[in-house]
Amino acid sequence: MFLIAVIKQYERAVIFRLGRYIGTRGPGLTFLIPVLDTGIRVDMREMVIDEPAQSSITKDNALVDIDYVVYMRVVDAEAAVINVQDYTGAVRNLATTTLRSVIGEMTVEQVLSERDAINTRLEQKLSEVTSRWGVEVKAVEIREVSPQHDIQNAMTRLITADRTKRALVTESEGDRQAAINRAEGSKQAAILEAEGEKEAQVLRAEGARQAAILNAEGFAVSLQRVFETASHVDQNTMALQYLDMMRALGEGSSTKWVIPMDLVNAAAPMAAALAGMARPPAPPAGP
Repeated sequence: MFLIAVIKQYERAVIFRLGRYIGTRGPGLTFLIPVLDTGIRVDMREMVIDEPAQSSITKDNALVDIDYVVYMRVVDAEAAVINVQDYTGAVRNLATTTLRSVIGEMTVEQVLSERDAINTRLEQKLSEVTSRWGVEVKAVEIREVSPQHDIQNAMTRLITADRTKRALVTESEGDRQAAINRAEGSKQAAILEAEGEKEAQVLRAEGARQAAILNAEGFAVSLQRVFETASHVDQNTMALQYLDMMRALGEGSSTKWVIPMDLVNAAAPMAAALAGMARPPAPPAGP
């Protein structure tokens, strides 16, 4: 005579005969020998352990309340029955102690800002232990972290001070950058002004040089023309010029004259010319 048991799709039956494990059955029909065989059903579906808020002390001695959930499932029904008395309670207690251990290694600021890191560390530490129980921890999620009121007030003041500091730093950095921009603009303006003045001076010097060259060339041309004109003047013309000068001197009030030797030399031809003009003409020669 057999006892017929129906094992559902999401269940497994761990069978013991006379107290000795003889196998895992399911899903479907399972035949058991009355009195000799006993079976324990194990739910293989993923389970959620919803823990109430747990109080933990951080590395800087701050008390925080942490609310979290654990997602797990049985992957080995034999180990879940034989290796642990109550795998659900074991995972719950292990998660609580592991959470307090992880939080004790972190400051309150890290606890509030590094939830993903906490979740990962909890999952790794739980998986290291629960694997021998035939349980796989799928995920650990922290839902809420609540520091004490005095800590919250202190953190609020700290955040306000930090934001004020960042605002002042940003404002001072803006003033510094503006001052640098103004100084750079003044520098560029001075450079441009100096370059403009330099170019103006170069242009003025070039103009003065060109003007001097043109003046010199004009003066040279004038001298050349004077020289050319003077080369065509005969001794009589020069003598008349000297006489005109003597007349101008005679009309003056001075009683002493200083006559250069060049004037005496120039007067000799003029005297000869005047003597020739006063001499009577010679009679014509006889036949």
